[in-house]
Amino acid sequence: MLFPPASCPRLVVKIGSALLVDPSGAVRRDWLAGIAADVAARADAGQQVAIVSSGAIALGARRLGLPRGGRASLEDAQAAAATGQIALSQTWAEVLAANGLTAAQMLVTLDDLEDRRRYLNAAATLGRLLQLGTVPVINENDSVATAEIRFGDNDRLAARVAQAAGADGVVLLSDIDGLYDRNPAQPGAVHIPEVAEIDARIAGMADDGSASGMGSGGMVSKIAAARIATGAGVALAIASGRIERPLSTNARHTIFLPEKRARARKAWLAGRLTAKGVVTVDAGAAQALAGGRSLLAAGAIAVSGDFARGDVVTIAGPEGPIARGLAEYDAGEMQRLLGRRSEEQEALLGYAPRAALIHRNHMALL
Repeated sequence: MLFPPASCPRLVVKIGSALLVDPSGAVRRDWLAGIAADVAARADAGQQVAIVSSGAIALGARRLGLPRGGRASLEDAQAAAATGQIALSQTWAEVLAANGLTAAQMLVTLDDLEDRRRYLNAAATLGRLLQLGTVPVINENDSVATAEIRFGDNDRLAARVAQAAGADGVVLLSDIDGLYDRNPAQPGAVHIPEVAEIDARIAGMADDGSASGMGSGGMVSKIAAARIATGAGVALAIASGRIERPLSTNARHTIFLPEKRARARKAWLAGRLTAKGVVTVDAGAAQALAGGRSLLAAGAIAVSGDFARGDVVTIAGPEGPIARGLAEYDAGEMQRLLGRRSEEQEALLGYAPRAALIHRNHMALL
């Protein structure tokens, strides 16, 4: 089994269009029911699963009678997505409900995960949905996305969702069972079971096309997704969905090994971004942070700088900087919450407070 629950508490599964929709544009319902059963089994074992699902454009194109699978023009793709997304959501809700699971829908654009404030909002929603035991079904909002503000394929979207969700693994279910040293249609192509580092040699093995002609991604997009995931400390596997119950088998696949999570998050937060302010904490909070806890208002004693929610701030303890993270409040709000217990915060702010000043999923120890 790829990424068993015991070693992977939170998993993102991406399903390509060619797996979910047959060449006529109809849903492959029996296959999808098997996926739902696999997800239910993993949920029963304690694993939280989010699904990144393609298929809206293909489903909508069939219903609207559009040529080229709805991809003849941007306008056609947007219209097909708007029509197909309803059918896609309904289908997922039905197959998951048949297994005792509740589906939730999230539609995002590139901007939602690039803008820090919106990224935090999306991450908080996704995290809460998983905590509540739902199965979030995520797709790019193709009805409004344009070339300038879209991921371009759901492989990269799945990797970014895994990053936002604090996931441990990503499975890209596709029409191919992994990476080969050349196009697998060529004689002598060799399957690569494990990739420890994505270097020029690995990147050169990628084939640009989508084998089905239905989706938007090929091996190039999958390797790009692997770079995003492994750089965030998340393992990524490419596996075939051309078998029944692919999440409950251990068929051949390629796994891209992650960088160490702490190192990856330090590079993301500390190396690439400039801190907008400093939050000073007491010794007890510093010790809690070192143990992997989120920063709560009760342990904060001072705030400096002018920052907004989603900006990077430095966390300083009695002996100096100890971490960097994304602020869940702006500087003024955080100032009002210093030293306050959770039960006091709603009265101070006038709305239900967030759980932490800086959540551990968006923090890197220095």
